[in-house]
Amino acid sequence: MKKGRILTGDRPTGQLHLGNYVGTLANRVKLQDEYELILLVADYHSLTRKIDKEHILDTRQAVRDVVLDNLAVGIDPEKTIYYVQSDVPSVCELHLLFSMLTTTPRLERVPSLKEIMDAEHIEQPSYGLLGYPVLQAADILHVRANLVPVGKDQASHVEVTREIARRFNFLYGDVFPEPDALIGEVPTLMGTDGSGKMSKSRGNAIFLADDAETIRQKVRNMYTDPTRIRADIPANPEGNPVFQYHDAFNPNKDEVEDLKARYRAGQVGDVEVKNKLNAALQTFLEPVRERRNYYASRPHLVDEILAAGAAQVKPMSEETVRLAREAMGLSSAIVR
Repeated sequence: MKKGRILTGDRPTGQLHLGNYVGTLANRVKLQDEYELILLVADYHSLTRKIDKEHILDTRQAVRDVVLDNLAVGIDPEKTIYYVQSDVPSVCELHLLFSMLTTTPRLERVPSLKEIMDAEHIEQPSYGLLGYPVLQAADILHVRANLVPVGKDQASHVEVTREIARRFNFLYGDVFPEPDALIGEVPTLMGTDGSGKMSKSRGNAIFLADDAETIRQKVRNMYTDPTRIRADIPANPEGNPVFQYHDAFNPNKDEVEDLKARYRAGQVGDVEVKNKLNAALQTFLEPVRERRNYYASRPHLVDEILAAGAAQVKPMSEETVRLAREAMGLSSAIVR
């Protein structure tokens, strides 16, 4: 018996990296055994910031990259439902109905909206960007998911969905669950340059699809303590991205602790520490690359997985919209 139904997913922004794995993907692989897991590729959400035709066309490949990376790390299409948002257009009607229940001031208080506007220097958000939490609510509620995995700092996102469900149910009768945030510790992986978290835009990411030589080069060029000019200078491994990656991906904990002890004592150089990290990452990523290459060389399998997912979600979504329309008193009959 599954513990509940989860809806989670990704915006299609391209290939995923080790930071995505640590932050979300590893947890998804565990959740698929315990919960009914529905994965969404949110291509409508990608329109909230760019609407040019070239971006929209690029999104098609980005969708495949996101799916390939999820499958590569161990998402099992036999255990999950995986679909593309725009393949189930009935979610748009629910989004429209929910937009009537939500005020502009409430959406302007969503913390992530302010962060996006500040980061991308947006002075006046589009209607779509302002309303993206309402579309998120429709994503969650059109399959009547009751759990949404988030970090502690993102619980406020789920609260918008809960408020919409609560208001709808109060006005029209019980149709929607009030989903709970499935809160977990979402670790942040530092970028290879040590300047902040790993990010595509910062150029400090190791991608799941990177080949062995690319990984070796990225590890060799990783940031370390710039004041440590010789191997015999004692230094602190804390805050050093090389050791953070060892903690995350090197299963040989005795080796990691030995490296840390010798680093503090000035008895090991950065080259040895990086070489052992490279070995650990190659061991971790080799089966990931193999699975990714398997699906990438068989694009029909990805198409079949997404088509099967949409076929499963469509009746759920259409039934939800039917229940919502019925509860509101909307009729599908043509008035003459």
